[in-house]
Amino acid sequence: MPDAAIDIIIVSYNCRDVLDACLRSLADAPPRRPCRIVVVDNGSTDGTVAHLHARWPQVQVIASDNRGFAAGNNVGIRASQSPLVLLLNPDTSVPAGAIDTLASALENDRGAAVAGPRIVDADGRAELSFGSMLGPIAELRQKLLVVGNDRRVPAMVTLVDRMTRRVRHPDWVSGACLLIRRDVLEAVGLLDERYFLYTEDVDLCAAVRARGHTILFAPEASIVHLRGRSRVTAADATHAAYRRSQVAFYEKHHPRWAGLLRMYLRARGQL
Repeated sequence: MPDAAIDIIIVSYNCRDVLDACLRSLADAPPRRPCRIVVVDNGSTDGTVAHLHARWPQVQVIASDNRGFAAGNNVGIRASQSPLVLLLNPDTSVPAGAIDTLASALENDRGAAVAGPRIVDADGRAELSFGSMLGPIAELRQKLLVVGNDRRVPAMVTLVDRMTRRVRHPDWVSGACLLIRRDVLEAVGLLDERYFLYTEDVDLCAAVRARGHTILFAPEASIVHLRGRSRVTAADATHAAYRRSQVAFYEKHHPRWAGLLRMYLRARGQL
């Protein structure tokens, strides 16, 4: 599929200004290959839909009820048809050439069905946007690296930077910017809508790997992720959503651990 067209799916919820900046980055440096942008608005109350119609008439806008991030993406996927699908967070900024580079990396890796770029914050500090299949040990390791990096612990920052400098085939890449072949996406049944927010990207990559494909981390492509700015007004709700998705993930993939996880979360008053 040389230079295959891409459908860019963005799910928004009460983040009009952040989404505006994301769309501006795409408009200022559009990909070379054909792209269509589909924004699925999950019931925002900040005037996002009206603003998009007025400011971005070239963007396809779908107003939807808020059934979660996975469900919102599925709405956009079903409304599009290009051979490649890019799931993109609204709190991202896409530099010139990033999408074309990511798409070319995926096309050149015949065994891969999913690709994710190197993701950095506004200061250029790398984000750990890939990992091993989630489980008790892998999740603890991931959390230690992420927290240490976020707190700017020098050793952790150096380690994460080094980890994100080379091509890898991890178990998953972040859904903040995830490119996938449509035929594979449809074969696995799209995203699992039991996940309202979080872990849907890990689950999707697990389904892709189960069909014999690999996941590609392509650091030659890079995007900026203003992490959390799209959900800063609902911190408590997003934390609760994370815990519900975590439990759903363990019930699906690690049923023997799910009961212990529930007990732990109840003891901490988080479930």
